[in-house]
Amino acid sequence: MAVSEKIIYPRSGDRQTVYLKNVIKDPSVTVGEYTMYNDFVNNPEDFEKNNVLYHYPINHDKLIIGKFCSIACGAKFIFNSANHTLSSLSTYPFPLFFERWGLDPEDVSSSWDNKGDIVIGNDVWIGYEAVVMSGVTIGDGAIIGTRAVVTKDVEPYTIVGGVPAGEIRKRYSPEVISALLDISWWNWSDEKISENLQNIMNGCVDRLK
Repeated sequence: MAVSEKIIYPRSGDRQTVYLKNVIKDPSVTVGEYTMYNDFVNNPEDFEKNNVLYHYPINHDKLIIGKFCSIACGAKFIFNSANHTLSSLSTYPFPLFFERWGLDPEDVSSSWDNKGDIVIGNDVWIGYEAVVMSGVTIGDGAIIGTRAVVTKDVEPYTIVGGVPAGEIRKRYSPEVISALLDISWWNWSDEKISENLQNIMNGCVDRLK
């Protein structure tokens, strides 16, 4: 069992930072070990209410966040119900108000376009007040800049920023990225990570074992 398994507040005296997995209650939101969220505005335990938005059961969409991610204050994950359909002549959500317009209540979800789940890889850093839209997959090791709006997939170990978010640069060479993805150190045991911690922290990918 990982050390983080039941700990909510991992830092002594710090009530702004939580291990996110241990405050999640919605089964359609899954978070990996050691992923942390910091919030200096709201209670970080209210992440689902304040940061996972328009996430209604009718869509069956999921938020999947990997291990060892760092999520900054105010980052938002915007789900499908925030959309309005573009296949209609009007963007007004008539099916949502089925009682007024005599429509089938089973068709409520046709008010919006369903773009799918949000999937965040491992060791991803999401900056202050960044926004990730429905249907987006962010690869392992990526960095999302402050207040970026991510509307399309982000490749592993890529830094993006802006509105809409665009690639700034790769963090490493293709060879190093490939090696890191093959190693996937975030799947190691706590003991093995501890043994290799200095090499991880110092960027010595060739010394990881």
